[in-house]
Amino acid sequence: MTDVAALQQQLSAAGYIAERSLTAALLLMIELGRPLLVEGDAGVGKTEVAKALATVRRTRLIRLQCYEGLDAHAAMYEWNYQRQLLAIKLLEHDERSVGAKEQDIFSERYLLKRPLLEAITCERPPVLLIDEVDRADEAFEAYLLELLSDFQMSIPELGTIKATSVPLVVVTSNATRELSDALRRRCLYQYVDYPSFEKELAIVELRAPEAAGELARQVVQFVQSARRMDLRKKPGVAETLDWTAALLRLGVASVGEGEVERILETLSTLVKTREDRTAFTREVVARMAAAC
Repeated sequence: MTDVAALQQQLSAAGYIAERSLTAALLLMIELGRPLLVEGDAGVGKTEVAKALATVRRTRLIRLQCYEGLDAHAAMYEWNYQRQLLAIKLLEHDERSVGAKEQDIFSERYLLKRPLLEAITCERPPVLLIDEVDRADEAFEAYLLELLSDFQMSIPELGTIKATSVPLVVVTSNATRELSDALRRRCLYQYVDYPSFEKELAIVELRAPEAAGELARQVVQFVQSARRMDLRKKPGVAETLDWTAALLRLGVASVGEGEVERILETLSTLVKTREDRTAFTREVVARMAAAC
């Protein structure tokens, strides 16, 4: 319990407010050397977990942003074909055997390290963030299994490369598709929901101390009310902080009935789709501001 509280304080000092359950999951990830799968809606702070952990551990953050069509070469390694072709040209008059020449051409000096290979070959354990893994396809998940279970990577021309140091792996998912059971079995699991009023207020006061007090309370209450609306894209914590910054920039000291025009002018930081914007009519915003 003392270790959990200490890590919680360290994360807070790094600018991240974490519940005890998430902090305990991070601590288990560190102690057991297992990847942590963090799942939740977009904007709840999943990516920031890895950033804050890297700050706390005073180590590198290596990020792999997943996307549709991502393949092993873009994520793990590629060969520097231009340099290899030049080497082949230079070796034309080399009297060594073909096998010796191939061994020279397919050596590590011609290998371009991508995020996954870079993470396992660092001297000091980095934090490896595999962000939005659900955006990649199931074939890419299969490539990840060897890395997540044994922290090694198979390269046909070089053989198996084992980890120099075991990275702290955070895998995030927005749950846009179901992940494979094989991937889930290799990870610890933590679900991150939208923050409670108290947690979001603490985040705003930590990240935007100029807004601490009444303005921060009103901002969080307004955003929490917005999340209860039938929106296509509910505002996340990042949107809350952006809106707070916009209000401060415009000199708004209070979110009340008298500031409806200012609220409407700054909704571009909070609402991100056309359909959702039409839901925030002047009357709706006035009612929400009055409730704050």
